[in-house]
Amino acid sequence: MLSLVLTSLDDDKAEDVISIDLRGRSAIADHMVIASGRSSRQVAAIAEKLAERVKQATGRSPRIEGKDAGDWVLIDTDDVVVHVFRPEVREFYQLEKMWLPADALTRLRDTDRPAP
Repeated sequence: MLSLVLTSLDDDKAEDVISIDLRGRSAIADHMVIASGRSSRQVAAIAEKLAERVKQATGRSPRIEGKDAGDWVLIDTDDVVVHVFRPEVREFYQLEKMWLPADALTRLRDTDRPAP
């Protein structure tokens, strides 16, 4: 399921995709994926296409919340929980900060900084 999710996000040009392994840390899912779309329209389209692909592959529809607004859409496939944000909404909620281990978050910040 994780591979399907990541491929779908890549196909639909989602940006800043991060996969977080939740196994042993949370019972909500095995993985959490966080991604951004450039606009509300793209966020909704990414979520809709992902839901279609999950249904094609598994025969069941994932649960989706927030698609109509398009600021933050949650797609729950049971094994993988996907959050797709507009960039400013993602920056406001900072889910990565809550779920990534501290050392991984430091590495992410270091790769975001421009080289001196």
